[in-house]
Amino acid sequence: MKRITLTIAGISAILFIAFLFWPAPIDPAAYAPSKPQELSGVLEVNNLLQKSKLLAQGKVYGPEEVAIDSEGRIYGGTQDGKIIRLLPDGKVETFAITKGRPLGLQFDKDENLIVCDAYKGLLSINHQGKIKVLTNSADGIPLKFTDALDISRNGTIYFTDASSKYGQSEYVYDLLEAKPHGRFLSYNPATGKTKVLLKDLYFANGVALSEKEDFVLINETYRYRIIRYWLKGPKVGTKEIFIDNLPGFPDNISNNGKGTFWLALFTIRNNIIDKIHPFPFLKAQISKLPKAISPKPKPYGLVLSLNEQGEITQSLHDPTGKYLREITSVREYEGYLYLGSLHNDCIGKYKLP
Repeated sequence: MKRITLTIAGISAILFIAFLFWPAPIDPAAYAPSKPQELSGVLEVNNLLQKSKLLAQGKVYGPEEVAIDSEGRIYGGTQDGKIIRLLPDGKVETFAITKGRPLGLQFDKDENLIVCDAYKGLLSINHQGKIKVLTNSADGIPLKFTDALDISRNGTIYFTDASSKYGQSEYVYDLLEAKPHGRFLSYNPATGKTKVLLKDLYFANGVALSEKEDFVLINETYRYRIIRYWLKGPKVGTKEIFIDNLPGFPDNISNNGKGTFWLALFTIRNNIIDKIHPFPFLKAQISKLPKAISPKPKPYGLVLSLNEQGEITQSLHDPTGKYLREITSVREYEGYLYLGSLHNDCIGKYKLP
């Protein structure tokens, strides 16, 4: 029995050593996050999101971004590569199938649905559901993780490539590596040209134009911040931090057209992740773990409103995450907020006061 025990111990030691020296799928950098701000004041925890109505519950899975057409029909891109359409009577139908992972959605002035598909690139879908690829590369580099967009009044599409290194299924690798692989781009429908406006972003996510379209906001999810890129004025072509040290991971952001930005946060800050960020060796080991036992986000629902000065003006929570969690998009329409999620089986509808 003693010999068997020693053999098991020896095998375990060999496996542990092999694990340590097995190549990691990432090349992590050290990063020391700021101490998270407390959930107090305007960020005080509440249960407001639990008042939301849950639309199409059990009929959709992972409507990451929500768009609404001129007839009030709701669209969402789901995990199975479909664009679903929710009709006023509650019926859910398939509008289009991209065979990828549709994320950001928005209608252009001609009522074409413009889609950021993580795998397929920037797409345009007409009224009949016919799909056209607008662009899938920039500067000779393929779009690895086409993510979020906004469209200006002149038709220019501003969008992000969240990571030029890791795809949608590998977003945790980008988090652990803590290196800037993201890009912010524009697409001109008149010329068909794609231009890289910013690169070296830390997971470039949500995009929202200001009311006057003099600047555009881009979320850097893994730096807990939003940056502002100037489109007009004396700072044109430059960037600056719009708001920093957010209480969670910013995902998509939208403008209600009245000077308010609505920000979806995937979850609140993770103390464990923040504590291991300064230690590349430790992050490399974590990246080797099977996905089933790798760190998981805390189930939490969180939405913030911000003004054009970068100040938080309101927060909506579901601290249990049992009602709405992992919120990835929020869009205001006719007095309601429509909430998308990466994994929820519904679309949230919250009535504004």
